[in-house]
Amino acid sequence: MSILLQYDGPVARITLNRPDKLNAFDDALIEDIIRCVTEAGDSDARVIVLAGAGKHFSAGGDLGWMRRMADKNWDENRADAARLAALMSTLDRAAKPVITRVQGAAYGGATGLACASDITIAADTARFCLSEVRIGLLPAVISPYVVRAIGARQARRYFMTAEVIDAARAVQIGMAHEAVPEAELDAAVDRCIEALLAGAPNAQLKAREIVDKVAGQPASDELIAWTAELIAGLRSTDEGREGLSAFLEKRAPSWRPH
Repeated sequence: MSILLQYDGPVARITLNRPDKLNAFDDALIEDIIRCVTEAGDSDARVIVLAGAGKHFSAGGDLGWMRRMADKNWDENRADAARLAALMSTLDRAAKPVITRVQGAAYGGATGLACASDITIAADTARFCLSEVRIGLLPAVISPYVVRAIGARQARRYFMTAEVIDAARAVQIGMAHEAVPEAELDAAVDRCIEALLAGAPNAQLKAREIVDKVAGQPASDELIAWTAELIAGLRSTDEGREGLSAFLEKRAPSWRPH
């Protein structure tokens, strides 16, 4: 199977499973990832972990797939690109927090997956690359997520140069959150899972909304009013009431694993 979806208690683990192809994705794998993220989002899992089997997270686009698309017409290429865009959007809007675990290479669209995720933890030997200009293309459909993660100034450089970005530099510019020795990668992911499980599920999804809303915006009267309405609404939900009651009663809230 080119992809695995396994449930480990409150964690849905999605693993790209083409290690012989460096987990490069083609049109079939794109559909598989969309399906698995959607299924995991509809499940009782609290967290999604996206990983790659073998030595590399993903080398990006499969060469055979790219050769096939080069022979297609504009309409066929447009439809194919729209599915890759749908994959990034599906991950960005997943119904559960997404952690991406990166080892080895994360090139091209795989860098997009890392940037579209809520949290990215990398091995300190991992490498990222926006390599598209080397073959006359652009990281077009992943650009909203990459630019959001690393900013416009860094994006201009790496979109143009296609330089390989090591894990330390990826953390420095915001492409990854943390880089750890590869032997400690799973432990670092587990720490993030534990932290996420301690939080309220609805509030965590609202966290995405508030970040997207306020990022780069001045503290206008309209924005200030929106933030007040948001917190007032959360306080009146069952989840908000449970969280406050648990805090006052010095007990664990109902959403925390026992």
